[in-house]
Amino acid sequence: MQEEHPRAPSDEVLAGQAVYNRLVLAGYDQFVLGLSCRLLWRCPKRHMLDNYHRNVGARHLEFGTGTGYFLDRCRFPARRPELTLVDLNPTVLRVSAARVARYEPAVVQADVLQPLPFDEGKLKTGHYDSAGANFLLHCLPGSWQEKGAVLANAAAALRPGGRVFGSTILSSGVQVSAAARRLMAVYNARGIFHNTDDDLAGLRWQLDKRFTDIRVTVRGCVALFEATNPVPESAGH
Repeated sequence: MQEEHPRAPSDEVLAGQAVYNRLVLAGYDQFVLGLSCRLLWRCPKRHMLDNYHRNVGARHLEFGTGTGYFLDRCRFPARRPELTLVDLNPTVLRVSAARVARYEPAVVQADVLQPLPFDEGKLKTGHYDSAGANFLLHCLPGSWQEKGAVLANAAAALRPGGRVFGSTILSSGVQVSAAARRLMAVYNARGIFHNTDDDLAGLRWQLDKRFTDIRVTVRGCVALFEATNPVPESAGH
């Protein structure tokens, strides 16, 4: 059961999101999505973009918006999609919203590990065709049980039959090169990553708890996932 009053973000959450200032975001597409994804994580960004192409809907909710790179490039099934951006970092929200300003996105500043403010007007339960969480889960502190709150928020937001999708960098259950392992250790020590205990089985477990038609594809040490919000059995009667 979700709490009625979300707790304040933890110190770990606040510290992790604070890393993404304007300077970091200015180089993010080139260094993270360009170099790190291809050379270290061994998952070129085109695979993440393909995940958007397959799953993004006309009414889309994006958790952890980054620079808005994929939202800027993906093929929405509608010329004027309804786009809602959710992130705790106001700088991230400004940068990503400006990049996709042509879609006039709604912007919600919120901690995705807490119950979302569905009662405040910008977010609606059971409304969205798709929800994305790309390169987000490995940045969030906590166990898989705690990180599953993001997927619970997605399940609450999606209409029956809506799609959740995204990607995350794992530390076990996948092939991690020595160079990737070293960089992960640095990022975890600095509080940029929190994926020391993130494994493939745990991700599948959290998806299985809430969704159907689950597909997880591993490329390097990145798991790309996509799944469907189940349709209640009574809907067919």
